[in-house]
Amino acid sequence: MVELDALRVTREAYDAAALIYAQRFRDALQDRPLDRAILSAFAEVVGASASASASGNGQVADLGCGPGHITAYLDELGLAAFGVDASSAMIELAREAYPGLRFDVGSMAALNIADGVLGGVLSRWSIIHTPPQELPLILAEFHRVLAPGGHLLVGFSATDGPVPPTQVFDHTVAPAYRWSPDHLAGMLREAGLAEVARMVREPQPTDQRQFQEIHLLARKAEAGAA
Repeated sequence: MVELDALRVTREAYDAAALIYAQRFRDALQDRPLDRAILSAFAEVVGASASASASGNGQVADLGCGPGHITAYLDELGLAAFGVDASSAMIELAREAYPGLRFDVGSMAALNIADGVLGGVLSRWSIIHTPPQELPLILAEFHRVLAPGGHLLVGFSATDGPVPPTQVFDHTVAPAYRWSPDHLAGMLREAGLAEVARMVREPQPTDQRQFQEIHLLARKAEAGAA
């Protein structure tokens, strides 16, 4: 019930803010070279893993895609990317802005995606509204839809220290959580996703919130691997 309530609140809040959000963040990557770099690295490892696998599946889901600008960037990087978001208003804007790409309404807790079919999953600040007790379910879904050897890139805001592992903060749109990077990396391991690398971006003086921003890159084990 907690998850359903959180999802409903988040969905309704983003529906109401969709147009403003799209206008504000459509060009957000222009001034973020480190974000572009980690997305490029993600695209490269997904492509390499897909080329090396028997299935050759390089399809990537951008989960919590919002108005679709990051999905479009992944497409520019050569990935077969599609977006999923709980907000129907966000999906409508994404379809209007990028008519050549696929965008679906859906929940990260119950994805309408078959088992083991994706070469990559991007979760860019899309887990921050998930209550901590519900995050294992989300991570299990990420693991389920990834093909063996597939990669996950998850972005989030960090806590100020290792204890407590999560902290609530006053997000503009809906209640949100910060995470200890080591704690979240441990949760990924428990879900069957081994950390490959992480990027830590220190807050800039002009940033509204003085939080570290974290990107964790993780990989699902190959079939039959110990």
